[in-house]
Amino acid sequence: MIPIEVNGRTVDAQEGEMLLAALRRAGVRVPTLCHMEGLPPSGACRMCVVEVEGQRGLAPSCALPVSKGMKVETHSSRAVRARQTIIELLLANHPDDCLYCVRNGNCELQGLAEELGVRQRRYAGEKSRHYLDLSSPSIVRDPAKCILCGKCVRVCEEVQGVGAIDFIGRGSRAKIGTAFDEGMNVSSCINCGQCINVCPTGALCEQTHIKEVLEALADPDKFVVVQHAPAVSVTLGEEFGLPAGADCIGAMTAALRLLGFDRVFDTGFTADLTIMEEGSELIHRLQNGGKLPMMTSCSPGWIKYVETFYPDFVENLSTCKSPQQMMGAIIKTWFAQREGIDAAKIFSVSVMPCTAKKFEAGRPEMGRDGLADIDAVLTTRELARIIRMRGLDLREIEPDTADTPFGERTTAGKLFGASGGVMEAAIRTAHFLATGREMGDLKVEAVRGMEGTKEARVHVNGTELGVAVVNGLGNAAKLLDQIRDGRSDLHFIEVMTCPGGCVGGGGQPIRLNRDAVRARMQGLYDIDEKESARTSHGNQSVQRLYEEFLEKPLGEKSRVLLHTHYAQREALV
Repeated sequence: MIPIEVNGRTVDAQEGEMLLAALRRAGVRVPTLCHMEGLPPSGACRMCVVEVEGQRGLAPSCALPVSKGMKVETHSSRAVRARQTIIELLLANHPDDCLYCVRNGNCELQGLAEELGVRQRRYAGEKSRHYLDLSSPSIVRDPAKCILCGKCVRVCEEVQGVGAIDFIGRGSRAKIGTAFDEGMNVSSCINCGQCINVCPTGALCEQTHIKEVLEALADPDKFVVVQHAPAVSVTLGEEFGLPAGADCIGAMTAALRLLGFDRVFDTGFTADLTIMEEGSELIHRLQNGGKLPMMTSCSPGWIKYVETFYPDFVENLSTCKSPQQMMGAIIKTWFAQREGIDAAKIFSVSVMPCTAKKFEAGRPEMGRDGLADIDAVLTTRELARIIRMRGLDLREIEPDTADTPFGERTTAGKLFGASGGVMEAAIRTAHFLATGREMGDLKVEAVRGMEGTKEARVHVNGTELGVAVVNGLGNAAKLLDQIRDGRSDLHFIEVMTCPGGCVGGGGQPIRLNRDAVRARMQGLYDIDEKESARTSHGNQSVQRLYEEFLEKPLGEKSRVLLHTHYAQREALV
């Protein structure tokens, strides 16, 4: 550590680190629009400029290494004036529609204009003309609101390894777009929505299904049901001022009832069902020389990534539908039959942490007899908007419990919201199915946490299985390349598209640090510690579903309703 002087006080910095990192650690706030935690600096926005004694010009703190004896003024009149000018120039070419923007009140550009006191227009001229890209089933691009910070490009390329968007054009005509400036629907985009999470303005947002859901709720001829994913209950509260990771499942369920949904289901139930099907599929592959390693299929962004970039691994994907789609299929078959409801009148909504779930729900494979498994998908953010629209506040709602026509979910299913959760649930059940007894300690520490890649060796009844857990598709690509090169010690691989898993999904409340994702993950672990039903095979309601309707895992009905297929797809790259 070396001492530097910041605004007249001494701050300890690590030798060789960038000044911005030292300032943030010391609690000194310097604004930035382009900096991304964990990635090398780009220095694109220049908002983080500071005045350094001995240097004539201002320096971007994100790209300035600290040095012994450095004296820095972070908010000198020159630095503040430079930041004001940057904001004024950005606003000169920005739409004046803040009142209609989805990021109104949560826009970094808007916030910095307020912070820096920008209250008059000093620069005027003809604004660049752009057009909305509405072609994607998951993501809307509004280039008119783009400030060219490059964060969406970086997360798509450097974190996810997709590269669906990049800077195109030159000079004043530079913008961010797809290859050949085509629509997102024909690009290599996997619909993960991580670009939305890092965008500082409203240039990127999800395709909203709010209108369709509200119309269905107002239609007396519709029987409207809703399911909520495991990660939603520990994230929705952030939209209402609750801390990250706080479980608000009771208040959320009550809110969904007040909104008018006829039934409220917990997707954790079909997460347990997924474990039964996926575990049986893995055992079948091991015993019958099936394609290994088997890879999970819960994350639709990951599925499209394999179909597009690694089609030689399509056969490695589990044929299981995701828990969202399994729930949709069961609702429109067994539930409809049992309740005597015409399946065509059921409008099935899911609340998901993931924008790619909108894409998944629209896949032609996800339905039968002309009926889709899922009719509309709301992100966590969209649900919060509807709740506020109806004048409700989660902090003031009396908690309620979910409908359980399928029975309760277990905490194994709840863990699906975190990276490693699918694997942990699968290990618990695999151990029981192979040995006839429960694991001594159900907690599987080796697959927990935020690390991009985690591996473990699991000993089940004398057999050693190699398992791996990956989150973030850049990390998945590295592992797939190893397998292509001949690695053969892995049997089962869990992949979550988004860093941290579903708790860090592209439809979650927008938070700009990894600490929030860690807190959300810990919230799921806390639920697992507190509740008693912690294994998918121990879910008696799932067993009853097999007895009364599905018959058995991998049975004829299960294969028709709960399984699907994938194929190579072409992408414009």
